[in-house]
Amino acid sequence: MTIEEKSPFAATYLKILTPSKTLCRKEFTYSGHTYGEIYELAAGLKKTLTRRGTGKAVCLCTENKAVVAASVLASLAGACTLILPHSFSPHALMEMHEATGFDAAIADHPEEMPGVEIITPHAGNPGDLNPENLRDPDQPFLKLFTGGSTGKPKVWSKSPRNLLAEAVYLRDQFALTDKDLFIATVPPYHIYGLLFSILTPILAQARVLPETYTFPQEIISTMNRHKATVLVSVPIHYRSLKVDNLSTPSLKIAFSSSGPLNRSDAAYFLKKTGLGIHEIYGSTETGGIATRSISENTDSWKPTDVVSWKLAGKRLAVRSDFTSPEMEKDSDGFCVTGDEAKPDKNNRFLLLGRADGIIKVAGKRVDLQDIQNKILTLPTVRDAAVIALPAPKGRESVIAALVACDLAETQLKKMISEKLEPYAMPRRIKIVPSITRTAAGKVDFRRIEKTILKELK
Repeated sequence: MTIEEKSPFAATYLKILTPSKTLCRKEFTYSGHTYGEIYELAAGLKKTLTRRGTGKAVCLCTENKAVVAASVLASLAGACTLILPHSFSPHALMEMHEATGFDAAIADHPEEMPGVEIITPHAGNPGDLNPENLRDPDQPFLKLFTGGSTGKPKVWSKSPRNLLAEAVYLRDQFALTDKDLFIATVPPYHIYGLLFSILTPILAQARVLPETYTFPQEIISTMNRHKATVLVSVPIHYRSLKVDNLSTPSLKIAFSSSGPLNRSDAAYFLKKTGLGIHEIYGSTETGGIATRSISENTDSWKPTDVVSWKLAGKRLAVRSDFTSPEMEKDSDGFCVTGDEAKPDKNNRFLLLGRADGIIKVAGKRVDLQDIQNKILTLPTVRDAAVIALPAPKGRESVIAALVACDLAETQLKKMISEKLEPYAMPRRIKIVPSITRTAAGKVDFRRIEKTILKELK
């Protein structure tokens, strides 16, 4: 069976822009906008944006899921190219503006953005979406900025096929239906949040809770009060959910992405809820690649049915409908990722770490992610980030760690030393109350490096 046969794309593309009358009466956001109102907003946006010129890019500056959904639908209908930021901070928006030159932004709460026209959504006639004039399914309609944790932010395009094919796969693979209610701890302008709390619910004709919930008791109480069935979260939030009153009787499935999930956190969630969290491995540029769950009792990853994989040297290479157009492909259509891997049984694979996260210390290879994972297993450690700093002399690096915990520095160093080979021991360790992360749960490694380097001066 081909990828095209497994992803009935053409029918999906048409159907998503031609809702039935029954669907239009259903809620999209819980106790908020109906599907009909979403399509009215999408039609209004298309009319407004078409007047500006369909070739222009527009920045999407909102966490409002109804507005995000309407904007994506309008863009799918040919209105414009959408730009999704990794952050709404002035610095992030300035970087995006320099990279793309956008002169308009969709915002439900207009803000001062010099030189940028603020577009506030208004309702229109859903018939104006006109599915007969669909854009090319393989041409970009949306651009996502990554957080730039290891350098300047990058921009990755997505075509209608990239995102809709992945959303269809998620809906079908995990049996998501119109009976489901999604709760998310990640914002909808990140690729993970966009797929799991906007596009997949739309294709399943499901409902979503309107806010982005981040505090543990808020997540638990909201989930239980509204009987949510699907939890979309990230490793740092699953760590915060290690509380005595964790109980989720209505939940049927939980997802995690944006980084490796700590095994003890996953085990605790399984013990308290009976659910093995489904980890999604992938990236903005590759889309979803593979899944695993602690209930499978293995560390290896199972590639999704519509993803092919192979090794290019030690690097994992993948082929699917989900990969961004900018990804370089070989003659067989495979893209090389930034991760090293090795095969496991049953067509699964084990990840060995980031190719760019493996450094040399005393002539030996050291995986920074592995060090970080081991620190996270220590008592009272809430979070950790491990980086490589340039050595004062020579070409090898110095390992440094920022650790959020309740231990004294001498205790922490002793415990870390018991977990690691001497050459892998961080030379610089700083204990902090917490580690700042982005809304998608990513660590800002550039900021951490500046913090540690500043203390060394």
